[in-house]
Amino acid sequence: MRKRRGFTLIELLVVIAIIAILMAVLVPALSKVRERVKDTSCRSNLRNIGYAVALYLDDNERKLPPSNNANGFLWYDGAGNVYRPNNSTGSTYWGIYYYDYLKDIRIFGCPSFTHIPEGLIYTNNGQDPVKIAKAAGFGLNNHSRVRGRNTNTIYRPAEFLFCSDHAEPRPDGDTHDCFHNNDIKGAMNLTSYRQGGNRFFSYRQIFRHNIRYNDADRTGGRANILWLDGHVSPLEETTGDDVELRWYTGDPPQGR
Repeated sequence: MRKRRGFTLIELLVVIAIIAILMAVLVPALSKVRERVKDTSCRSNLRNIGYAVALYLDDNERKLPPSNNANGFLWYDGAGNVYRPNNSTGSTYWGIYYYDYLKDIRIFGCPSFTHIPEGLIYTNNGQDPVKIAKAAGFGLNNHSRVRGRNTNTIYRPAEFLFCSDHAEPRPDGDTHDCFHNNDIKGAMNLTSYRQGGNRFFSYRQIFRHNIRYNDADRTGGRANILWLDGHVSPLEETTGDDVELRWYTGDPPQGR
């Protein structure tokens, strides 16, 4: 009987080398696929929030909630009860106003937002920042011009930024935490998140989709925006020159 011949060392090395090459090619591709899935899920959640907002407005004379008492990430109090608008605190998440229309708080999560950065805003009341992030991944437009405003007075709902997948739960409308640069060409947006700002550590959690660079102050990525009419669109990383202040105020362009 003939003796069986095993693999030689050279043959094994060739096979290992081929596997290594395939892994080097496939792993980045799989990573991109996973991110696309996360991005798609994020946009889907934003659209669902848009449906809830439309229902809320129909039930509340088309008025946006004041949201002055909801500028944190928390849905639950210390006893595990869901906060309601009438008993919320500064650490409550703005999504509580729309809870009755969705019930599932995970819809307010963005899969690419994995944890609440320590020191970003307020406290987590001892709750797990990773768990909190799963239901608090979007930042509400809280410009002073729109708090409690009747949306019938907003110029073109399709051009009014309702919320985005911003790291902060409730950007207040100024250049320190918003995408616009106050319509001053060449000026900078998100100044609190830029180098030297007190929230620089959170910059990479703003333009967090389709990230291409590892720089602390540059991702090459994009954010997603939910507009008041319910549609969702991406915003490529920007310093603000291509973002209009009126997206936040709901006012018409000057001269209109």
